[in-house]
Amino acid sequence: MDCLLEIEGLETAHLGPVDLCVQPGELVQITGASGSGKSLLLRAIADLDPNRGRVRLEDQDRDDLIPTDWRRKVAYVPAETAWWAPQVAEHFPAGWIHGEVQSWLYSFSLPEESLEWEVERLSSGERQRLGLLRAFLNHPRVLLLDEPTANLDLENTRRIERAVRGYLAEQAAGALWVSHDTLQRSRLGGRILEIRAGRLDS
Repeated sequence: MDCLLEIEGLETAHLGPVDLCVQPGELVQITGASGSGKSLLLRAIADLDPNRGRVRLEDQDRDDLIPTDWRRKVAYVPAETAWWAPQVAEHFPAGWIHGEVQSWLYSFSLPEESLEWEVERLSSGERQRLGLLRAFLNHPRVLLLDEPTANLDLENTRRIERAVRGYLAEQAAGALWVSHDTLQRSRLGGRILEIRAGRLDS
């Protein structure tokens, strides 16, 4: 099967070279010791940090897209998402569809009124779920998930796991998921790759 996301010789100052092919609908788990470079890998793929190598999405080179377009298609979602406006809904992309947002809010066990909440009042878990919802609204082809359930209880963790799995299946999208939770890795399944000494090994 053709690659959805193809990475060849990706390197940063502390990582690489990395080669990887993510297929449509595939979730690839990334593990490794603390400080091994898991977040660095995701940030390099998103082109948020200096890097070199070739990264392609559905046969389109990353360098042929402006960075903002690339990051909408290949969405990096850190454990602590950034917020810059007072209310939650002000962070959503232009033209967002109310029914679509309602569906995601239900999946994430969040009330509709959360759209009008002040960001300052959000708990860490609410920020994490709403940050992922914000990424979904750009309809990315690839999700780069950096411990997306780190601040959640088990019930909400499983909600997010189901939501991501459902999104990948429905959209034929791909994901790289960083997790330290061995039980979560068992639930998620799929390929598990480990970063050791700056290299990505199966």
